[in-house]
Amino acid sequence: MKLAPLYRCVLFLVATLLAPPIFATEVGEVAPVFRLANAKGESVALDGLRGKVVYVDFWASWCGPCRMFGPVYERSSEKHPGAVFGKIDTEAQPELAAHFGISSIPTLMIVRDKVVLYSQPGALPEAALEDLITQAKAVDMDEVRAEVAAAQPGEAAG
Repeated sequence: MKLAPLYRCVLFLVATLLAPPIFATEVGEVAPVFRLANAKGESVALDGLRGKVVYVDFWASWCGPCRMFGPVYERSSEKHPGAVFGKIDTEAQPELAAHFGISSIPTLMIVRDKVVLYSQPGALPEAALEDLITQAKAVDMDEVRAEVAAAQPGEAAG
C-alpha cells in the first residue's frame, strides 16, 4: 500500500506526457474562466476577481512536497487578506490541471486581471513566496495588457 501515492504520481506524469494539453495556458496569456476554492473553502470564479491578485496552488493529497508547501501557503494567505489564495486538487480537477499544462506539483500560479503572471512547480520557502507576492502586487497591469494585446495573433502588421 505504500506504493499507492507513487503509483498515482507516475500515472499523473505519464498521462500528462502522453496527452499534453492542446491549448495549455502559459505565462502572459489570458486564463480561462474557472472556479476554485478560496482559503475559506468558498467557491469563487476567476472572472469575478478583477483587480485582485489570485494565487493558485495546484496540489494533490498524496504529494509529499505539496503537504510541505501547504502550511507555508496558508500562512501567506493569512498575511494578505486582500488577495485570493485558492487550491486546485489535480486529482479532483485533472482537466483544469491539464489545461494549464501542470505536469509537476506543487505548482504555484499567479493570475491578475485574468492574465497568468507566474507559473512554476516546486515547494517554495516562505521568504520566496512572500517575495513573489510583493512582486505580483507591483506589476503594472496596463503594461501587461498592452503586451498581451501585441502578442495576439493577427495583431502584427504583416
